[in-house]
Amino acid sequence: MKLGARILKTGIAIILAIYVTQFFDMPSPVFAAIAAVFAIQPTIYRSYITILEQVQANLVGAFIAVTFVLLFGNEPFIIGLAAIIVISLNLKFNMKNSISIALVTLIAIMESQSGDFLDFAMLRFLTILIGIISAFIVNLIFLPPKYETKVFTRISSLTEDIFKWIRINTRHASDHGQLKNEITHFKEEIIKLEQLYIMYKEERNYIKHESLAKSRKLVVYRQMISTVKRALDTLKRLHRYENELQQMPEHFQQKIQEQMDLLIYQHEQVLLKYTGKIKSHNITLEESEYKQELVTLLIKAPNEPDSEGHSLLYHMIPLVASIIEYEEDINHLDMLITSFYSYHSETNEVTISEKE
Repeated sequence: MKLGARILKTGIAIILAIYVTQFFDMPSPVFAAIAAVFAIQPTIYRSYITILEQVQANLVGAFIAVTFVLLFGNEPFIIGLAAIIVISLNLKFNMKNSISIALVTLIAIMESQSGDFLDFAMLRFLTILIGIISAFIVNLIFLPPKYETKVFTRISSLTEDIFKWIRINTRHASDHGQLKNEITHFKEEIIKLEQLYIMYKEERNYIKHESLAKSRKLVVYRQMISTVKRALDTLKRLHRYENELQQMPEHFQQKIQEQMDLLIYQHEQVLLKYTGKIKSHNITLEESEYKQELVTLLIKAPNEPDSEGHSLLYHMIPLVASIIEYEEDINHLDMLITSFYSYHSETNEVTISEKE
């Protein structure tokens, strides 16, 4: 069982919310705990936005609850009608993510009228507010997320898996069904990777130099993701046109294999360069010659039909185009990394862990 940072933060926020409400001798600390659960967010920036929205939603829920109880009472029908109004107001004010906490406030206030109702409503409002603030404090102090490490680790792991399947496929040793399943899995992993990138992008730096470095890193990571997606696209085309490729001349198949091995090598070198494990690589000229030779072989290849009577060259053109685009993405990534270190070589702010 793996305990992530958000799981631990949720537990800590619940504990803090309950202890604070008990310290002030406030009734029903469970509502503070519920509010803390809703307010926990994966990044500090999202936590800041959430606390603003949820405080406003809490006010809306409390205001509607008090108004409806004073005017109409707290019958179930009235509570349901008030809930509809609260939901509508939150949607109107573009606070749809805070509808849940507004409804919790509404129900918590309208469920009882024991004693002085206004005092009761204020206590419930403050109780829920304590839960929201407790979650914000936990987000701010405990277990700050390190999304840069998560993003790079996910990129590194994903590219290694894609490289493995490219090498297997270009040697005609892959299982067609298994590779199809793996490609679907890679697509899902890229979606998760892009979500991590968004979270890393949302992290704020308040020191000017660090903020500038962060901006340049965002460009580098965006290109890393683009290059991974291009590698996957190339693998998809190798998989799709595997039978057609095997019907091409032997020297053309060999050149595809050599070109892909070279691109994989360069991609690996660029990622190592980013982590500072190597300073540079020198295969651009050789790679360019391989690309030109590959295009020449494609032009000179006999335009023979495949088993279904379609032109083999018709299938090879998108494959070769994908390989060329993959090369261009790698070179662009290399250029961005070189540019990044030309400005930030003295700080070397790249921190990567071996495991996510």
